[in-house]
Amino acid sequence: MHRIAAIAILSSLVLGTVAAHAHAYLDRASPSVGSTVRSAPRVLSLWFSQNIESSFSTVTVTGPGGRVDLGNARVGGNRSLLRVGLKPLGPGTYRVHWRVLSVDTHTTEGSFSFQVGQ
Repeated sequence: MHRIAAIAILSSLVLGTVAAHAHAYLDRASPSVGSTVRSAPRVLSLWFSQNIESSFSTVTVTGPGGRVDLGNARVGGNRSLLRVGLKPLGPGTYRVHWRVLSVDTHTTEGSFSFQVGQ
């Protein structure tokens, strides 16, 4: 009986670990999370830990004057890259909010900021 219980516990631990890694999390960004860049980027690029669905993945960028992304977010590369064009940015702090649907149907979202100038 102890052997069956041990197998059940071990199975649930292994399956729980797999499920924990089944979401698309932000792996890196350009501009980087929390960074300060001297010149304004023309494109924001986000790489995720898993492939994402283009139809259900979005990103918005806001700054001192409001929304600054061009609304043309696209999934590219190996389907784990989300890119969006940016309007010309002046000095200031910009906030990025992303929401993605991974190919395994889990939704994740997050936000971060970066600065242009100074």
